[in-house]
Amino acid sequence: MCGIAGILAGPQAPTVSFEELRRMIALVAHRGPDGYGLYRDDRVGLAHARLSLVDLAGGHQPIRNADGTLWLSFNGEVFNYVELRRRLARLGHRFYTEGDGEAIVHCYERYGEAAWEMLNGQFAFALWDSRRRKLWLVRDRVGILPLFWTVADGHLLFASEAKALFAGSRLAPSIDPAGLAETFTAWAATAPATVFRGVRQVPPATALCFGPDLRPAEHRYWRPDPTRQPAATTPDAAAEALEELLDHAIALRLRADVPVGAYVSGGLDSSVIGSLAVARAGAATHTFGIRFADSRFDETAEQRLVAGWLATRHHEILCDGADIRDALAEVVWHAETPLLRTAPVPMFLLSAQVREAGIKTVLTGEGADELLAGYTIFKEDAIRRFWARQPHSRLRPALLARIHHYVGSDRARTTGLWRDFFRRDLEAVDHPFYSHLIRWRNTAWTLRLLAPDIRAAWDLDSALAAAAADLPADWAAWDPLARAQMIEMQGFLSSYLLASQGDRVAMAHAVEARYPFLDPAVIDFCLSLPRGCKMAGLRDKLALRRLAAHRGLPAAVWTRRKQPFRAPIGEALFGPGAQAFHDLLAPAALEADGLLGGAAVAALAAKARRHDGRMGGEREEMGLVGVLTLRLLSHQFGPAFAGRAAQARDRLARIEPTILIDRAAPALSA
Repeated sequence: MCGIAGILAGPQAPTVSFEELRRMIALVAHRGPDGYGLYRDDRVGLAHARLSLVDLAGGHQPIRNADGTLWLSFNGEVFNYVELRRRLARLGHRFYTEGDGEAIVHCYERYGEAAWEMLNGQFAFALWDSRRRKLWLVRDRVGILPLFWTVADGHLLFASEAKALFAGSRLAPSIDPAGLAETFTAWAATAPATVFRGVRQVPPATALCFGPDLRPAEHRYWRPDPTRQPAATTPDAAAEALEELLDHAIALRLRADVPVGAYVSGGLDSSVIGSLAVARAGAATHTFGIRFADSRFDETAEQRLVAGWLATRHHEILCDGADIRDALAEVVWHAETPLLRTAPVPMFLLSAQVREAGIKTVLTGEGADELLAGYTIFKEDAIRRFWARQPHSRLRPALLARIHHYVGSDRARTTGLWRDFFRRDLEAVDHPFYSHLIRWRNTAWTLRLLAPDIRAAWDLDSALAAAAADLPADWAAWDPLARAQMIEMQGFLSSYLLASQGDRVAMAHAVEARYPFLDPAVIDFCLSLPRGCKMAGLRDKLALRRLAAHRGLPAAVWTRRKQPFRAPIGEALFGPGAQAFHDLLAPAALEADGLLGGAAVAALAAKARRHDGRMGGEREEMGLVGVLTLRLLSHQFGPAFAGRAAQARDRLARIEPTILIDRAAPALSA
C-alpha cells in the first residue's frame, strides 16, 4: 500500500504546481515512507508516496505506459498481477517494471474500463488518460482502501486521506453536519459521504471518470450477488471448497518481496488464515497479537494456544487504559472521524509492533464474520423474526440472552427492560433494513449529544428511505440472512471496520493488512452458500468451523463462541489520570466548539467524572467516546492542523523525489 494525491485543473485554471503536490503528498507520507514521486503536465498533477513490497528496486511511481499517454498513481495491491502481465505480454505489451501497478496501466490500455473487474486486489488509484483527457478514480470491490476527492477553486483534488485535500489554500477543513450525524448513528459516514464539508469518498466497486468540466461520471463495476447458484449445499462440501479457495487467496497474498506476517487473535477466522499461511510460508512466519490488562477483554490464553500450535515467531503487546488514553488523539488524526469505540486504538498500537519487528504486511481475518454469518446481529435477526411470529411469548426473547452473553449481568438479561429493548420494531419484519434497526436506533441515542442544527441535518428514517430506493429490485425475495449480510458488508465493513479499525491504523505505521476472506472468489462463493452452510439455529460459521476441524486446529478454537473484539472505554478514558480529557469536555470548551449540545454533554461528562468513567451502559460509553473524539478531531483539524502540515512538509523537504516528471508546457510552467 502507499499514499496517493493529485490535482486535475479545470479548463480555466493554471498548471498544477509541484509545490502544491508536495504539500499534499507530505500529509500522507506516513503511508509510504520508502520514497515519493511526482508527475505533471498542463492539466494533471500526480503524487505518490511509496511503501515498497513488490519490485523493490523498480516499482517507483507514478507509472506510465510505453508511449507516456497513460499515467498511474496507485495505492494497494493487484494480487493477480503475475497472471495479468503474462496475458498482456502474449498480446504484445512490453513492461519496464516487475510490479503490479504497471499491469493496471496495460489492462486499461487493452480493455478500457472493463479492466477494473479483472483486478483481484485491494486498491485505490488515479489513472490519467491524456489522449482522452479523462481522469479515473477507482476503488476496490469492498472498499478496503480509501480514496477522497473534492472540487475547489476550479480544481479537482484527490488523495488517500482527506487531510491531504486541506494541504493547500483551496479548501479548509470543516465538519459536515449530515456526515457527523450519520457517524453518531451508524458508526461512520457511508460513501460517498464523509464528516468533512465538501469532501466525498469514491464508493467501493466504483470508478469515477472526470473530464475537463470536473463532473464525475460514475461506473459501478461489481455488485455482490447472494442469489447465484450455490457452489456447495452441505457444510462438509462447503468446507472443502472454501479451504481450496482460501488457500489460493493466501497464496496470492503471500506475493511480496518482503516477509508477510499474520495477526492472531485467538479466534476462528485468524486461526484458519494463520494455519493456511504457515502451511505455505513456513513456521518462521511472524504472528502478532494483542493482550489486555483488563481481563474482560483479554484473550491471551487463546492467542498463545493458536500461536503455539502454529509454532510461529509470535509477538505480543499488552494494552492497558493508559495506552488507550495516550494514543487516542493520534488515532483520531489518522482515522479522520469521530469514533464510538476505542477498538481502533489497540490495532494502532499493534501495527507499531509489527513495524518494529521489521514486517511491512500482515494477513488478517476480517470479512469472515460478514460472509459466513459470524456476528451476533445475524442471530439476533433470526431470533427476533422467530419471536415476531408469537410476539407475546416470554420464552422466545429469552434466546437473546444466549447470544449476548458478554453484555451486562445474567440478571440484567432476564428483565423486562431487556425484553422491551429488543421488542422495538419487532413486528416490522418487512422493513428492508429490519436486521439493523435495533443497532441504529440504539446508537442514535448519542445524537442528543450533538448541537441542534447538527441533529437536524440528518434523519435515520429519511436516510433509510433513500437507501431503500437503491436496493436490488428483488431485495424482498432474498433470504433474510442474505439481506442482513449485505447491509453489514456495505455499511459497517467498508465504512468502519476496514477504515478506522483497518487501513487507517495499520498505515499510520506503514503496515499493509491483507484480507484473504475478501478475495473476489471467496466472496462470491460464501455469498452463494445456502443458509445451512452458515448458520444452524444459533450455531454460526458452520463451513469454517468444519474447515478448522479438518485442518486439525485445536478443538478449543473451532468450538469456541464468537468473542467480539472490544477494548476498555469509560475507565480508560475518564478514570484516574485522565484530567486532560475531562478538560476537553468542560462547558467553556464545548461552547466554543459549537458542534455539541452543551447541557447533554455536560451531564454525561459530570457522570463520568463522578464515577471515574464507569458508565451505565453501552450507549453512554459510545456517547462518551463520540464526544471526546469529536473534540479531538476538531482540535486536530482546527488549531493544530497548520502545525502538523508544516512538520510534514519539513520532513518531506529533506528527501529528493525518486521520480520527477514535468511535461507542462514551458510557458505554462513559468
